[in-house]
Amino acid sequence: MSDKTFSMQGKHVVITGASSGFGAHFAELIAAAGGKVVLGARRVDKLDALVNRLNAAGGEALGLALDVRDPASARAFLDNAAVAFGPIDVLINNAGVESGAKTYAMIDEDDWDFVMDTNLKAAWRLSKYYTEHVVANQQSEGNIVNIASITAFRTIKGQFPYAVSKAALIKVTEVMALEAAKYGIRVNALAPGYILTDVSRVLLEGEGSDAFRKGIPMRRYGEFTDLDGPILLLASDASRYMTGSTLVVDGGHICAEL
Repeated sequence: MSDKTFSMQGKHVVITGASSGFGAHFAELIAAAGGKVVLGARRVDKLDALVNRLNAAGGEALGLALDVRDPASARAFLDNAAVAFGPIDVLINNAGVESGAKTYAMIDEDDWDFVMDTNLKAAWRLSKYYTEHVVANQQSEGNIVNIASITAFRTIKGQFPYAVSKAALIKVTEVMALEAAKYGIRVNALAPGYILTDVSRVLLEGEGSDAFRKGIPMRRYGEFTDLDGPILLLASDASRYMTGSTLVVDGGHICAEL
């Protein structure tokens, strides 16, 4: 195996929801691996700070305002990315939101629509527009990576409709893979387990967190760096014969006893 198998050198990667969290980490990782990254998010100030840091480190990065729920914004994001860095090699659908710790009986229609429109409908929309770009540019191949979640398989109370959206995203990945192969586009998903972040800290370090952590076979929560190998696999040519797959990275949580 060549040491270039997982290389992102020269690849143009666009990432949604990239102002913080997973998206920001993926941007730093891919830029460091030689990729050209275009980052989209609503919080332009945070995007600018990240882009400046990446470019100062020798990377090629651009930040663009993006509201994934707005079709015009989504189209403009991809169009402007292509103008800046040429044909897009990889789309990472990372943008995602939660409705807070609410059960199905607690949410209202606005909660449902907000989560579903951001986590699910937007991933379809960006993928559709990206496919149009691939076809229009007569690219021989393309690559879509959807960021799902372990909550699609294992969940706890208060994760509705987030868990529902992520489970649906996995089925979206499978169906799109089947239908996108004719365009030379691969579609896979990454399903992280419980990763310790500023957002998840309240849940993962709160009351009962010790018992919850012990329910994970590896007895720890994940860290951003635990996703480095898997995201590079899916975004690079190392996964050139993978499509319709969901890569679960959860410390064994998916196979733990209930």
